[in-house]
Amino acid sequence: MTAEKQSALQTIEEKRDLITGIADKIWEFAELSLQEFKSAAAYCEALEKEGFEVERGTCNIETAFAASYGHGRPYIGLLAEYDALSGLSQEAGLIERKAIQEGGNGHGCGHNLLGAGAFAAALGVKAYLEKNEMEGTVILYGCPGEEGGAAKAFMARDGLWKKLDAALTWHPEDVNEVATGSSNSCIQTQYKFTGTASHAAGAPEMGRSALDAVELMNIGVQFLREHMSDKARIHYAITDAGGCSPNVVQPRASVLYMVRSNHVAEAVELQKRVDKIAEGAALMTETTFERKFIDGLADTVSNFALERVLYKNFEELGVPTYTEEENKYADTLADTYDHSAVPGVAAEYDPEAKEKVIKMQKEYGHAMNGFLTPLYQGEAFKAGSTDVGDVSWLTPVGQIHVAAWPNGCPGHSWQSVSCDRTEIGHKAALHAAKVLAGAAMDLLADPQLLREAREEFEKRTVSGYVCPIPQDAVPVIPD
Repeated sequence: MTAEKQSALQTIEEKRDLITGIADKIWEFAELSLQEFKSAAAYCEALEKEGFEVERGTCNIETAFAASYGHGRPYIGLLAEYDALSGLSQEAGLIERKAIQEGGNGHGCGHNLLGAGAFAAALGVKAYLEKNEMEGTVILYGCPGEEGGAAKAFMARDGLWKKLDAALTWHPEDVNEVATGSSNSCIQTQYKFTGTASHAAGAPEMGRSALDAVELMNIGVQFLREHMSDKARIHYAITDAGGCSPNVVQPRASVLYMVRSNHVAEAVELQKRVDKIAEGAALMTETTFERKFIDGLADTVSNFALERVLYKNFEELGVPTYTEEENKYADTLADTYDHSAVPGVAAEYDPEAKEKVIKMQKEYGHAMNGFLTPLYQGEAFKAGSTDVGDVSWLTPVGQIHVAAWPNGCPGHSWQSVSCDRTEIGHKAALHAAKVLAGAAMDLLADPQLLREAREEFEKRTVSGYVCPIPQDAVPVIPD
């Protein structure tokens, strides 16, 4: 690692208190998707103080922002998230379930750390640009609503990511690795049916049941499942069953549908068929319905060239180290769930890599995975969804995972919330920042790396980006 890189990365350590302080502040705010007003404001104020030019309300999304430093190309983007999840309120650093506020929110996906790590990486890259007086621009994007708002997809619809030469991001996990592989695209739509109320026994002929419409729609979709790709999925939740009185013909009912596929173009076509089933259900019951688009996002496009740059920096920087006390906490926390999994994408798809990971786990001897897993560059797939996918269709994207939780810790759990405001979580954010910043510096210094990433990107996206967001849609929260 060059002296110039080492010097810039030292900036992250020097600003450790600022970075961990903002991570903890976001953890306390625990604001839900598209409602991250305090979180976004905290980042914007901190970035302005650090000398970044900050644009608030990017792409007309109130809690989004773009903070840039530098001039000219290349443009390197860093992606920050900061939304929490409902019902996951949890006191920090505990090994038992104990809510701060019953029914309150919590950072079950570690986005308080994700955002802070991206923020820290931007500080490191800024220091590098400053000290070396070189061309190039780093842009930290504040991306709200990953948990059901798909802000990055709305930004993709507006063409935001096209100007970037590359984008880098990370996510808290139970493993240290360079992430690769595709994910599912998904489209989420709410259907509200309206009928006519009446006495279910005294005048049933006068009623038109909205709940019947919802149930008939669900039956229609059930038949559809036989006539779609094996890689497609459809999920639903009845969000309003029309009340709790069985002797009333329900005049209203709502259902929320999610269509998934490993390719966004297929999801878009499948969504059209679900819409037709809703129309049919309304016709059969003589009700009306309102369709409300909630969000949609694309599958993820890997970029092996960027992944190699990230892995090189991960190797040079190593992984977070833990004190005896931190390992003890993690070991005890891991006993609250099944932690027998072998972590990482390499272990999942490469038997030889799996053996290596198992050996490293045994050698480390604790629930934290205190090692870097082998680099895997082959076809891989995760059934979940992320709006990072939409970014990856418009510019080359590289991602890493850094261990912020013990092995096998389920995401969206009280255990992850508990861990997210500990020194273990802080170390993950700071280390992720250094790996991302180091990779960004390499991209700024060596144009050939960006050319290789761009060439691969062009080959992988030759079919073109199909945006799942309708042109007239705006970011919304389901009723």
